[in-house]
Amino acid sequence: MATASSVTSPQHSSCFSRFRRDPAANRETLLSFGLRSRHNQIRCESLRSSSESRVTRRGEAVVTAAKKRHQSPERCAAEGILIGGGEVEVAREVGTLIPERMKVVMLTACMMCLCNADRVVMSVAVVPLAEKLGWSSSFLGVVQSSFLWGYIFSSVIGGALVDRYGGKRVLAWGVALWSFATLLTPWAAAHSTVALLCVRAFFGLAEGVAMPSMTTLLSRWFPMDERASAVGISMAGFHMGNVVGLLLTPLMLSSIGISGPFILFASLGLLWVSTWASGVTNNPQDSPFITRSELRQIQAGKPVHHPTSSSKPNPSLRLLLSKLPTWAIIFANVTNNWGYFVLLSWMPVYFQTVFNVNLKQAAWFSALPWATMAVSGYFAGSASDFLIRTGHSVTSVRKIMQSIGFMGPGLSLLCLNYAKSPSCAAILMTVALSLSSFSQAGFLLNMQDIAPEYAGFLHGISNCAGTLAAIVSTIGTGYFVQWLGSFQAFLTVTAFLYFATTVFWILFATGERVF
Repeated sequence: MATASSVTSPQHSSCFSRFRRDPAANRETLLSFGLRSRHNQIRCESLRSSSESRVTRRGEAVVTAAKKRHQSPERCAAEGILIGGGEVEVAREVGTLIPERMKVVMLTACMMCLCNADRVVMSVAVVPLAEKLGWSSSFLGVVQSSFLWGYIFSSVIGGALVDRYGGKRVLAWGVALWSFATLLTPWAAAHSTVALLCVRAFFGLAEGVAMPSMTTLLSRWFPMDERASAVGISMAGFHMGNVVGLLLTPLMLSSIGISGPFILFASLGLLWVSTWASGVTNNPQDSPFITRSELRQIQAGKPVHHPTSSSKPNPSLRLLLSKLPTWAIIFANVTNNWGYFVLLSWMPVYFQTVFNVNLKQAAWFSALPWATMAVSGYFAGSASDFLIRTGHSVTSVRKIMQSIGFMGPGLSLLCLNYAKSPSCAAILMTVALSLSSFSQAGFLLNMQDIAPEYAGFLHGISNCAGTLAAIVSTIGTGYFVQWLGSFQAFLTVTAFLYFATTVFWILFATGERVF
């Protein structure tokens, strides 16, 4: 113990003596412990300040970009758009890819093209069939309307199925079934008139799911300020179906025979189904092909609402019909279908009987209005999206577009009564149909506005009423022509129906959510 004590004491004494010999160095050593801690603290605060500054600058850049692009800051943030050094910089993922939603809308446009082409084939083929079988004008109207007999029933059922199961599956079955009915049509015409009417009714039954599926699917795949353009592209395909059907059908009838155009369009429909089944999903978040940035962009541009369960039943019909905005949509659909199917079903017959042109010439005169309608429909959708992005309310935009879509055709049909040549009549019909395409950015989109969770069901109800109006107008045109010997009286009735519905729409339509 004595030894240990003797060793320890000199060590303590030595350390103390060194501390006393160089007090300045030892003071720096002791202070360095505290200074190092303070230095680290300052560095952390500097990094935090720098990070906050970068976040602030990025937020200001996104707001600036939003103002320049007429979009919401959330939308620009989702797209990854920044402003730096006075230039726009877009944050892109590796590689240049076509947006998945554009693939969806292009496939939808192709489907809508086939949908309408399959209808138009019969509108052209019915002329030689009527001559061969000796049908009167009134019975010709019955044959033309037989498509609508099935269409009226499938609209409501198809809309409810779309809300429950999504547009992909319902649309695939619909296209497959109506392509099969198209294939059977020439056989049915050769067999008996009753068989032809039954096949055409089945054809309409399958086609009734097309419109509800299209609007519901696009509302899920596109943000609010792109939705009208997406519908415009799809409906452009729909109207181009008129052009394709009106131009190809007379050529194939004269070269191949009655069965030629029906086989062609049925085959194209089955080919479309095989592509659709493997390339599209009901919702963008379920797609294995969509990029994260595109998904964020779609979700950022949608209105916020609480999604309902797929098992939740649709609202009662009484509840839907208790609201005036619902009736505004129903009356708009009635008027739109009334005028549309009169022109679709009777345009070739009109040019042939009033101006005595042959079937091929009538097809060319009839095709021109539908081609311009495809272009004007896309323009209407783009204009609608632009107005919404620049701050106009959805309600005012829907009212403006629908008013153009009804007032324009009404005035054009009144002027058509005074057309003296097929060229003048074609110009007036072109104006009428071109302006009527503005309805695509009106009542057709308004269903998603007032009832986003039940749009398919609401579309089915309004389309059911519209189909009933189309049946009455298609058959009524035949009886008017047979009784009065001209189209003038019915064109005047249709024009005033356009005017009356415009007034009702302006008074009671809304772009706000109701259900």
